[in-house]
Amino acid sequence: MVSASSPKSRPGLLDGLDPEQRAAACAPRGPVCVLAGAGTGKTRTITHRIAHLVRSGHVAAGQVLAVTFTTRAAGEMRARLRGLGVDAAQALTFHAAARRQLRYFWPQVVGDRPWELLENKFRYISQAANKAGLGTEAELLRDLASEIEWSKASLVSPDDYPAVAARTQRDTPAPASQVAEVYRNYEKVKNAAQVLDFDDLLLHTTAVLEEHTVVAQEFRERYRCFVVDEYQDVTPLQQRLLDAWLGGRDDLTVVGDANQTIYSFGGASPRPLLEFTRRYPEATVVRLERDYRSTPEVVALANQVIGAARGRPAGSRLKLIGQRPSGPPPRFAEYDDETAEAAAVARRIRELLDSGVAASEIAVLYRVNAQSEAYEQALAELGIPYLVRGGERFFARTEVRQAMSALRMAATDADTGELVTRVRSVLAKVGLTDQPPAGGAAKERWDALLSIVELAEELASTVDDADLPRFVAELEQRSTAQHPPTVEGITLASLHAAKGLEWDAVFLVGLAEGTMPIQHADGDDAAIEEERRLFYVGVTRAREHLSLSWALARTSGNRRNRRRSRFLYGLIPEDHLAARVARSQQPKHSGTKARCRVCGGPLLETLDIKLGRCSRCPSNVDEQLLEKLKSWRGERSRELKVPAFVVFTDATLVAIAEQRPTDDTALCAISGIGATKLERFGAEVLDVVRASVRT
Repeated sequence: MVSASSPKSRPGLLDGLDPEQRAAACAPRGPVCVLAGAGTGKTRTITHRIAHLVRSGHVAAGQVLAVTFTTRAAGEMRARLRGLGVDAAQALTFHAAARRQLRYFWPQVVGDRPWELLENKFRYISQAANKAGLGTEAELLRDLASEIEWSKASLVSPDDYPAVAARTQRDTPAPASQVAEVYRNYEKVKNAAQVLDFDDLLLHTTAVLEEHTVVAQEFRERYRCFVVDEYQDVTPLQQRLLDAWLGGRDDLTVVGDANQTIYSFGGASPRPLLEFTRRYPEATVVRLERDYRSTPEVVALANQVIGAARGRPAGSRLKLIGQRPSGPPPRFAEYDDETAEAAAVARRIRELLDSGVAASEIAVLYRVNAQSEAYEQALAELGIPYLVRGGERFFARTEVRQAMSALRMAATDADTGELVTRVRSVLAKVGLTDQPPAGGAAKERWDALLSIVELAEELASTVDDADLPRFVAELEQRSTAQHPPTVEGITLASLHAAKGLEWDAVFLVGLAEGTMPIQHADGDDAAIEEERRLFYVGVTRAREHLSLSWALARTSGNRRNRRRSRFLYGLIPEDHLAARVARSQQPKHSGTKARCRVCGGPLLETLDIKLGRCSRCPSNVDEQLLEKLKSWRGERSRELKVPAFVVFTDATLVAIAEQRPTDDTALCAISGIGATKLERFGAEVLDVVRASVRT
């Protein structure tokens, strides 16, 4: 091995790496396992490791294959490697790498034209389901497709599916024997049409390497060094492909964090990561725990979240250590309903925007995609631009296609002017003006074009003498890999879609039981722990501002019978309003019976619980105070243009007039008054009560 101090290793390459990152970058050639917590600089570390291996003469850049799980992550890795002068190293997703290899070796192995890649499998799933005597409803087809994808990722054949489904207690969308028949029919229909689905790319590439010695030899002469990012999410199929690539060699670096395993439903497992040193006893293991992404306040909360997890193997217990300056404490808030929660989040986002936080640095994250609607509406009402991850693809947008077409034509000209100036000039012809439009669709188009200019600026800053043909090639590569640039707007995304991303401000919303953790996970300890890890992933997306909220009802006027997520217990500071509200409502949540404040007997009826006394016990209501409260409520309901009961119900006003609270704690102890009502109306109600008490 060439030491880090050797002239060939160019010490400047390693400047800025912390001791653990440097240890990983300079580790000897051979098996290396990097246990990298969220925000610890894993991409920086592994790209510097690749550059160090290349510059030290251990491997040629073209012999390196780095794989990860998303096109965005692969694109970021390529950009980092390019900045380090290692352009020839390959950084791709598993599927993109397999597709290239299969296309290259297909003529040699099969002989005829390569089969087309199937972009949408539902037509074939529908035919297969119909032959198996099942319906073809869209929801059922989605579930069947998911089962087939899980089976192929888990290396389960149609014949083996019923037994494996029984052994693993899978919640199948139809009897296991019928699901197996659909799976079998699907493969027949697909093969007859000579098309491949995405899982076939991995399966067929693996088979080619395992069954054709000449092909395997050619591949292994081409690639000698492998790097796998997000190794905790590898599936059995991906691991088998990796083994086929290696062919018994051990020049392998894996990077992962078992605390971020969130794709078990798709067949992923952290077992290969956790058992890496058992497979390679001589492996170098490096732990990255210095968190450079988040403030100490966010880091402390993240450690609390994952610290409560059960069944974590000792070797996977990474504890993040915040490296950034102190920031604001995480915010917690409870709301009466989802509409109120979304409106409050939108108002807070407006405050952040007004304070200078960029829209592209703010995200609203939720458990399921259906939750986005309320936030889309709330943001739209305040005129705040947003983007829903998983919506229209950037490179499929009309203005982007027009821009790329114009840039391709311009790249054939002999003009060799400065790259960014040329790009701006070309895009001016398709709608890029000096000043942005006021808003709406025109502003969205303008933002998309401006983001292309920003990509040109990025290329010009990292590649000497970058020209327009080189930039067009970069755009083509991003388009193929679906690696879009950043566009200004609030990001709305599911927690799964947020993996690998980060923002200055993150809002984790809908943190109520049944949603986080998701309802179907209840009763399954492993599923609950995966939900906890998903929550942990959400928390660790925030750099500085972190807000966590939940609603007690879905819509206004519905019963407020939801409970905040179990994952929040122990996280909310004792002196926080939400904690006081939770403590005041503890008897209902914990199963302890609420008791009458007059006779001490148990309260069973909803109205009795709200009043805090049995219906048979005498009322000590202050009638004058009750009238004043009703008068105040009438004025507020007219101001807000809502029915009076939306402000407070009659029963709540009676309870206030009976108990006459004089501070926040006493007021929020009354059933029906949560954090939202306390924040919005608490001071006014207490003023009415205190004025009545004085008189």
